[in-house]
Amino acid sequence: MRIAVTGSIATDHLMTFPGRFTDQLMPDRLDRVSLSFLADELVVRRGGVAANICFSMGVLGLRPILVGAVGADFADYRSWLERHGVDTDSVHVSELKHTARFLCTTDEDQNQIATFYAGAMSEARDIEIGPIADRAGGLDLVLVSPNDPDAMVRHSDECRDRGIAFAADPSQQLARMDGADVRRLVDGAAYLFTNEYEKALSEEKTGWSDADVLSRVGVRVTTLGAKGVQIDRSGENGLHVPAVAVENVVDPTGGGDAFRAGFLSALHWGLELERAAQVGNVIAAYVLETAGPQEYTFTRDGFTERLAGTYGAAAAAEVAAHLPA
Repeated sequence: MRIAVTGSIATDHLMTFPGRFTDQLMPDRLDRVSLSFLADELVVRRGGVAANICFSMGVLGLRPILVGAVGADFADYRSWLERHGVDTDSVHVSELKHTARFLCTTDEDQNQIATFYAGAMSEARDIEIGPIADRAGGLDLVLVSPNDPDAMVRHSDECRDRGIAFAADPSQQLARMDGADVRRLVDGAAYLFTNEYEKALSEEKTGWSDADVLSRVGVRVTTLGAKGVQIDRSGENGLHVPAVAVENVVDPTGGGDAFRAGFLSALHWGLELERAAQVGNVIAAYVLETAGPQEYTFTRDGFTERLAGTYGAAAAAEVAAHLPA
């Protein structure tokens, strides 16, 4: 199964605020918010949704194709991804702009306030999927993850035109996209990934009900944080997969990206949807316990033991057969 992952490639500037954002909000002044939070820490990490997903797929033994736009400052990052199993030959390098920047502050309740500077990402709208598929000898799935909004719509349109299966992952770009673009992104997707809030927002923006969405996608995957994952298909009973216990959440950044990587990796291995969600939940737990979306490590035995502890020995044995040594 050849998988291309389109989306943002960025560096993450992660800060920690030793308090609660909500304590600083005045309900009768929300129309004129002017706040500054003094952060205790600043850590610069490799990030971007597509790069995070590809990294995790790479460490799970796949060779995902990363598709996105970067600046000339990408050389070190490219080397890092290549060393972890990512095909970066289809990354577009801008001659004018820097690689995108994600600036995020997290409070003690794990709430986040973030700003994303697009930079070179704005040129992703010029990337064609066809030549990438030709180079790879065909593509079995294209994940359309958060990116330049025009690029996201173009990629899903092109996948439909070329008959390439795609997965829609609108995530934080729902805030920028109007209803018409969200409908174009979602319609016909083999998989639709959102969290619980994004699920409701996408329905509001498209004007589609839950049933409407299910009639237009193959599988709808809704992450529920500590409550796990819900998987739905039209005409079938929903499937709930509980989360893996996380004793100490260090940084939530990239947890959803890791879940998608684990989920898609398990599909690549030929596993069923429930097992795919279980793999996604385990690798997401590793990310949540680590500062930075690409800084975690795990062993094959540790991964299978953690999976067995939540989902049972049979599940662990099935997954272990596919994990890299």
